[in-house]
Amino acid sequence: MRKIIGIGETIMDIIFKNGQPTAAVPGGSVFNSVITLGRLGLNVTFISETGNDRVGRIILDFLADNGVNNENVCVYYDGRTPISLAWLNQQNDAEYEFYKDYPKARLDVIWPRIERDDIVIMGSYFVLNPVLRSKVLEFLNYAKEREAIIYYDFNFRNSHKGEAMKLYPDILENLEFADIVRGSTEDIDNMFGDNDPDRVFHKEVEFYCKNMICTDGGGSIRLISPQVKKDYSVKSVPTVSTIGAGDNFNAGIVFGLVREGITRANIHNMTEQQWDSIMRPAVDFSAHVCQSLNNSISKEFAENYINPPQKTSLFD
Repeated sequence: MRKIIGIGETIMDIIFKNGQPTAAVPGGSVFNSVITLGRLGLNVTFISETGNDRVGRIILDFLADNGVNNENVCVYYDGRTPISLAWLNQQNDAEYEFYKDYPKARLDVIWPRIERDDIVIMGSYFVLNPVLRSKVLEFLNYAKEREAIIYYDFNFRNSHKGEAMKLYPDILENLEFADIVRGSTEDIDNMFGDNDPDRVFHKEVEFYCKNMICTDGGGSIRLISPQVKKDYSVKSVPTVSTIGAGDNFNAGIVFGLVREGITRANIHNMTEQQWDSIMRPAVDFSAHVCQSLNNSISKEFAENYINPPQKTSLFD
């Protein structure tokens, strides 16, 4: 079975609504994606780091309980697992405050074995962080040499907007590794000072990566690929929390790539029908996770999606 390898941070999200804590959920951008993929029964491994503390043990157990291999998570002893406070506003979008106590030695792990057409998921500030950059590059070069498909989610928060110019060379380097890149209109505005996906693609992305997906909150999705340029509309749903929306969109794309049998041989020549099939679970997973305080799709939803009692989709 093809492997999915995620690389990213682990964190405990404490979620506040109306000024009161309402939930504590293990999280992290790529973490949320791999939990969903594990619940869907895929062969998933996660590369990360966590403290040797109660929160860290909860996170390690959570990975294992959801079918994700945690053997490549570095457990450090001279620091603590990070915590985020996520404050939901009236639209149930989150504003964050982060509390981190990392050790000096970071990401001291052995890379998992990668085979051709395995899929790597990376993204957020984690893969741009200067403290981790040399280790991230080591892993990406290994993944490229082993001919994996690399999926890059920008997930570039407003809090890092002031660093965009300094990080620009590393962003372009990540794009050069990537086979598919995904970002929101807010991400590309924070990174490139422009929220128009077509302009950003042609000016910043196309030379390095040929497949780009741009989401816009509850708005339409823009796909730009060598064979297909298309806008996808989605149905609106009542939201409880949007924290895991983009992460589960990413999980849906990866799930679709596996289900459709997309490999390095055809990833740059996908048809409109193939893209439609890949986009469907991305929209469904994102919509589902917005309707709860969980950061990933539920186990029940995953089971029903694999073995549906009837056809249900929020995809237009």
